[in-house]
Amino acid sequence: MTAELHTLTGAYAVDAVPDEEAVAFKRHLRGCDACRQEVRELRETAARLGSAVAGAPPPRLREVTLTEIAHVRQWPPLVAAVRRAEPVKKPSVRIALLGAAAAAVAALVFGLATTTTEPGGDPAQQQLAAVNTVLTAPDASTVKGAGTTSVVISQSQGKVVVLANDLPPLAPGRVYQVWLIGASGVHSAGLMTEDGPHRTRPMLADLPQGIDRVGITAEPAGGSRTPTNPAVAMLSLV
Repeated sequence: MTAELHTLTGAYAVDAVPDEEAVAFKRHLRGCDACRQEVRELRETAARLGSAVAGAPPPRLREVTLTEIAHVRQWPPLVAAVRRAEPVKKPSVRIALLGAAAAAVAALVFGLATTTTEPGGDPAQQQLAAVNTVLTAPDASTVKGAGTTSVVISQSQGKVVVLANDLPPLAPGRVYQVWLIGASGVHSAGLMTEDGPHRTRPMLADLPQGIDRVGITAEPAGGSRTPTNPAVAMLSLV
């Protein structure tokens, strides 16, 4: 059970853990610094994604919803109980909770999709929808660096998302720049955008073949063609 608890950070961060397991996970958090930090980061990211896509619903949404709900059955159909010859194994706690987490993520993805499918949508919302596509990809994997820096990689999407908070304060006229490093050399992935004190927005970048490290440096405003300072963060992808 202890090993399974480490896998519940995502579900717990979006309140998708049943009450009994939530109590056990809270006890686990008291003695697990890594899980506490991961829950905090996931909640911050979910809050930024949610607030960025918040907006007024379409004028007819309430009318359409009330009309359609009248045709939705409120109770399941009555069926005769069937006695099974053999006891049925209950799904494991981990499977049940991962299902709940998937449902919560699906709701977040649906919210993003419904606010970005209109022609001429807000570029910021479209960017966050693209970020969310990587974060929820079936093959997404997370690499954690020092502090609250991490990257999420999806080979199927060919993308990487860089998440970095609490980086050292920048001197005036400086920006943080992300670098993709591999056998083919060092490639700029672009500049990070501030999103409040000590926070940056999730950064989405293409992931070329052969990249095995992601670095972040402080560069002059506008960025540099190659790194000019030591990395403040370096994450190995292998």
